[in-house]
Amino acid sequence: MKNTVTTLQQMKRDKEKISMLTCYDYSTACLMEEAGINAILIGDSLGMTMMGYSDTLPVTVDDIIHHCASVSRGLKDTFLVADMPFMSYQTSVYDAVKNAGRLIKEGHAQAVKLEGGASVCEQIRAIVNADIPVVAHIGLTPQSINAFGGFKVQGKNVERAIQILKDAKAVEEAGAFMVTLECVPEELATLISQELSIPTIGIGAGNGCDGQVLVYQDMLGMFSGFKPKFVKHFANIGEEMKRAFKEYDTEVKSKAFPAEEHNFKIDEAVMEEVRKAAATTEFTVTLEDERVMA
Repeated sequence: MKNTVTTLQQMKRDKEKISMLTCYDYSTACLMEEAGINAILIGDSLGMTMMGYSDTLPVTVDDIIHHCASVSRGLKDTFLVADMPFMSYQTSVYDAVKNAGRLIKEGHAQAVKLEGGASVCEQIRAIVNADIPVVAHIGLTPQSINAFGGFKVQGKNVERAIQILKDAKAVEEAGAFMVTLECVPEELATLISQELSIPTIGIGAGNGCDGQVLVYQDMLGMFSGFKPKFVKHFANIGEEMKRAFKEYDTEVKSKAFPAEEHNFKIDEAVMEEVRKAAATTEFTVTLEDERVMA
């Protein structure tokens, strides 16, 4: 069944959990589609996982569009959400609508996600009024890393917890159809999920949310030595990939690969004629010939 805004919201009403993962390429998208993942996020996390930056801030709208369009070609039923990167919506309502439109039109996303609570409600309203579905993102917002002083759990004191609750209600009122809760205490996330009529998607926010999202490289164990508290390794793909790379390197150098079963053959009579032709002067390239061709 095709996942849509309506079906995702119905899943909350039916108390059916929503599965969501990040994705950045066609081949991985095909596998997630086959696995039945409900929604895919083209996260600005690609700046760290795919481009090697230390945070998400350098990612551009063009970067998101490139990966989003690739992923879209591998999907049939999975819902596709594109992140709005840093400074693509904060500068003005006009920029927010324009860039959201690009992600839908050029990236083939079905919705956009932007970080912030009450402070970005004007942008949310304008994007929704342009008939573009919006996923909000509150709690720990990685684009605000410099303001937060790092990646820290949010909402552990009364003032901050109440502000996150207010932000959740504000983005729902502004028209967001779903909201991501990142790195907030489980009890607070559960309360927010109960207070809202729209689905909540948790990442480090406990099982009381209406769904979960993870960076797919994290849940596959692709980065050795990096495992946030909220991540579970569902596989150890990183070690398996390293093993395969090492085996390939060894077999290439030992000439074990390619083996006989990997090679194509030519009729020996044909090959004999080719050898004769190669021995003639017309196939001999001299230094002077190379200068002329250059």
